[in-house]
Amino acid sequence: MKTPAESVIKYFVLCNRLKNTIRTGWGEWYAKRDRIESVAEHIYGTQMLAIAMASEYQYDLDLRKVIFMLAIHELGEAVIGDFTPFQIDRAEKEKREHEAVYKVLAGLLNGEEIEQLFLEFDAHETAESRFAYQCDKLECDLQCRLYDEEGCVNLKDGGYDEMANDPKVAKLLESGKSWSEMWLEYSQQTYPYIRIFSRFLITLCRTRLRIPFPIRSLLNSAGFKKLYAE
Repeated sequence: MKTPAESVIKYFVLCNRLKNTIRTGWGEWYAKRDRIESVAEHIYGTQMLAIAMASEYQYDLDLRKVIFMLAIHELGEAVIGDFTPFQIDRAEKEKREHEAVYKVLAGLLNGEEIEQLFLEFDAHETAESRFAYQCDKLECDLQCRLYDEEGCVNLKDGGYDEMANDPKVAKLLESGKSWSEMWLEYSQQTYPYIRIFSRFLITLCRTRLRIPFPIRSLLNSAGFKKLYAE
């Protein structure tokens, strides 16, 4: 029987692995950068996005629940690592991830309650879980745009044979589009945004992220108001 302190330490050490677990998707595209985003940094990014999206678009939901969901939504990767759709199918990843989450949370008194929250996120059936899932995908798309603007990926380098086995990717590689344009198009074909997030995507595609801009000025602009009203 572990003491409370031992349970906390075990849980923390397991979760701490996510600080050094690099997001696999960037490696698949041979992103070149001194420091590539870790899973822990991705989690932080999703939470910051959730706070901003809920604030600026006045979502009526339990934001604290959303933040908690996002804090634990990648727990399984502390055990199994980060897999992309090009490496493993969704059903198999879900199976492995659920088993891993159970193991990670097994030593906590509230483990079962936390696990249920993780499963709620994965099911995408409640308002909070759908919103959290959209923030999860948006963080990835925004990070891709940032890396693309930094010139981290050169499509001319090639070496994307494994991903090109997917007909959608093969077609996009032949399109002449930039890496982030391809990424966003593939993302929407595979995991489409809903409502406000899809409108946000239009603004994202028109905005150079590395140029600082006041978010409130953007949101209050005539163009954005027209877009929001459509």
